[in-house]
Amino acid sequence: MRYVYADNAATTPVSKKVVEAMLPYMTEHFGNPSSLYTIGQTAHAAVQTAREQVAAALGADAKEIFFTSGGSEADNWAIRGAAALGEKKGKKHLITTKFEHHAVLHTMAALEKQGFTVTYLDVYEDGLVRVEDVEKAITDETCLVTIMYANNEIGTVQPIAEIGKVCRDKGVLFHTDAVQAVGHIKIDVKEQNIDMLSLSGHKFHAVKGTGALYCKKGIRLPNLIEGGAQESGRRAGTENVPGIVGLGVAITDMCENLDENMAKVKALRDRLFEGASKISHSRINGSTEKRLPGNFSMCFEGIEGESLLLMLDMNGISASSGSACTSGSLDPSHVLLSIGLKHEVAHGSLRLSLSENNTVEDVDYILEVLPKIVDRLRSMSPLWDHIMENEKQ
Repeated sequence: MRYVYADNAATTPVSKKVVEAMLPYMTEHFGNPSSLYTIGQTAHAAVQTAREQVAAALGADAKEIFFTSGGSEADNWAIRGAAALGEKKGKKHLITTKFEHHAVLHTMAALEKQGFTVTYLDVYEDGLVRVEDVEKAITDETCLVTIMYANNEIGTVQPIAEIGKVCRDKGVLFHTDAVQAVGHIKIDVKEQNIDMLSLSGHKFHAVKGTGALYCKKGIRLPNLIEGGAQESGRRAGTENVPGIVGLGVAITDMCENLDENMAKVKALRDRLFEGASKISHSRINGSTEKRLPGNFSMCFEGIEGESLLLMLDMNGISASSGSACTSGSLDPSHVLLSIGLKHEVAHGSLRLSLSENNTVEDVDYILEVLPKIVDRLRSMSPLWDHIMENEKQ
């Protein structure tokens, strides 16, 4: 049986190049970056090199990069920090979308309990935010707009530069959760009018537990963790030197090979869409044009997504029905509901996320197995029988 890993949006394997770069900082260069002796300063220099690598990948300045434990922490820091800055000016209104990652949505819910008001924008059937909706939602009380760069479930890529320009013209801070986008599409924070950006290393072949927040020079967010001078005194705690080194190497490697990787992965994804669309009563979720190169998201009527995933796994295919952060939930995806899908359709969702490590043979194997599994599940489904009966009437 063939094994195919097709859940790269959940996490990616750590690359050999990253492992090799990290190892010395677990052994001979193990020093604390705050120490003045040689091995400490060697570690400090490595952290700074990684900071410059992340900055270069984003079109930022190294002093604008702050290392975190991942995307969720970076999201929380940016949103809570911007809210605190706004509150000092008497501005307690925030804007986001209905299909953000829960790191954003749950933070918004927590801020609402603290007296903030939040506008949740629609994303429509194509999974895209309308720039005019953002502009209309901004008021004199707005302190932050936070809209994800690319959706983690359906892969739709938002008009970030245009949204950023509206925010810049209105004098409102703009943050984007770019966890799914960094390393997979071109990003330039200056050209795209981005004030703050979150990223996570394990989405592009670095290790889990590493991430960063880009924060534009001049934005003084409240300190995240008190107790030390690390990260310019804004996030105390001894740095995860090996992880940070790996993050820098991974983002550099991905960006250097971006065009080639994007073209390869997009071709594989399109092959998947073409083949899977031949399955009856199926639909692609979101725009087919404005989406991440490796994202495949479809719904198959009359089946239940969890059963589909289990049977794919039995055939050696690792996939998901949505975000890994909500895989334990039996509720339909809030992302799919936000683009107008009915509950019974959203339950039959499948997300496949490809990387440059996947092959045509992987895709063809998925297309060999998937229709058979869908047919088998439908043969056991009362819902599918109901759908067929309704069509006969």
